[in-house]
Amino acid sequence: MKPVRVGIAGLGTVGSGTVNVLQRNAAEITRRVGCPIEITHIGARRPNPACDVSGIKISEDIFALVDDPDVDILVELIGGTTVARDLVLAAISKGKHIVTANKALIAEYGNEIFQAAEAQGVDVGFEASVAGGVPILKALGEGLAANRINWVAGIINGTGNFILTEMRDEGRDFAEVLAEAQALGYAEADPTFDVEGIDAAHKLTILASIAFGIPLQFSKVYTEGITKISSEDISAAEYFGYRIKHLGIAKDTGNGIELRVHPTLIPSDVLLANVNGVMNAVLVDGDAVGPTLYYGAGAGSEPTASAVVADIIEMSRALRLDQVENAPYLGFQSSELSTVNVLPIEEVVCPYYIRLHAEDKTGVMADITRLLSNHGVSIEAMYQRDTDDDDDYVSIVLMTHAIQESALQAALDEIAQLESVGSEIMRIRVEALDGELS
Repeated sequence: MKPVRVGIAGLGTVGSGTVNVLQRNAAEITRRVGCPIEITHIGARRPNPACDVSGIKISEDIFALVDDPDVDILVELIGGTTVARDLVLAAISKGKHIVTANKALIAEYGNEIFQAAEAQGVDVGFEASVAGGVPILKALGEGLAANRINWVAGIINGTGNFILTEMRDEGRDFAEVLAEAQALGYAEADPTFDVEGIDAAHKLTILASIAFGIPLQFSKVYTEGITKISSEDISAAEYFGYRIKHLGIAKDTGNGIELRVHPTLIPSDVLLANVNGVMNAVLVDGDAVGPTLYYGAGAGSEPTASAVVADIIEMSRALRLDQVENAPYLGFQSSELSTVNVLPIEEVVCPYYIRLHAEDKTGVMADITRLLSNHGVSIEAMYQRDTDDDDDYVSIVLMTHAIQESALQAALDEIAQLESVGSEIMRIRVEALDGELS
């Protein structure tokens, strides 16, 4: 049996895991494909003791893989969006198939990459770009293909989920838990992509495109991080029966698509609220199947390698049968992608959690409720307690009924001008996740 020949660019955490999984499970993989999969060439600046690459051709120049006739599938695992984009497009131009775990590359340049691949008659696999070892993209694009997807909501960044879990369980503040996450290797030295939601926005871009058949539109994702979440917010959420999770949410409203990443209050008794630590989970609501939940390790060497190798296996099966392409890249035929609008955050309608500090004197609450009412904001519940740091102020927490974001923001802008109200007003969106399997 003639083997399918694989070149791997990058021998870091995921690259070494991919080598290990391909080698350790070689016999099982051969049985699944019908022929062996052979690593013929690795592009890496330095060796990695976490894997055995003896007998495999090694090049410090990753572009050597592009010109190697003994590479059928190029696996891009170097990360970033500059060199990686050049490498992938060069490999496609030489007729090589692509597998990547690079969510930023796909979210920002996927439209260009898919167009080039389609023109060259090659395939691109990117299952590992979202939720690590959780096969959510295949589930959306193939397993749920009979459905009209109503919405997708997911915990798709393990670092942020770890921080919020520790803040809730241990009562610690954000900065302390972030430092621990960095010490444990869950967060980078520069954690911006994780804690500000950029990583999750890349992943949500891909999820939404496959769910709704729209082009990749990373620039239109509303992105908000978790750096302003306090232990006070987490305690207040628990008081009202909610937990705070950093969610990626994509919804088909009928009037446009919502694409948003932000801290979210969700009922504490739903499954998604109980996904803790560094784990990922994605909840998908389809019109035929209803809600389905996909849970597992969202990062790590072999969990991510599991998805990388699954793409290699699927591609190898197609090559063995002389097929050019499997399912469409984004689950829909490229000529049938929708031009539906992505809605700005100002048009989102949902309930809200509001926390502010105000002077403890007569008439303050009346002023606040009046300004909210003037903009159509209705209060569902509230509580008030003394703040820990200043006896002259009290903490007021409000839960509102659903209201359009622009109306709420207008009210909050006016409230912030009151001399009796502190400068910091916290607003967190609330999602019921209707249809959740409780």
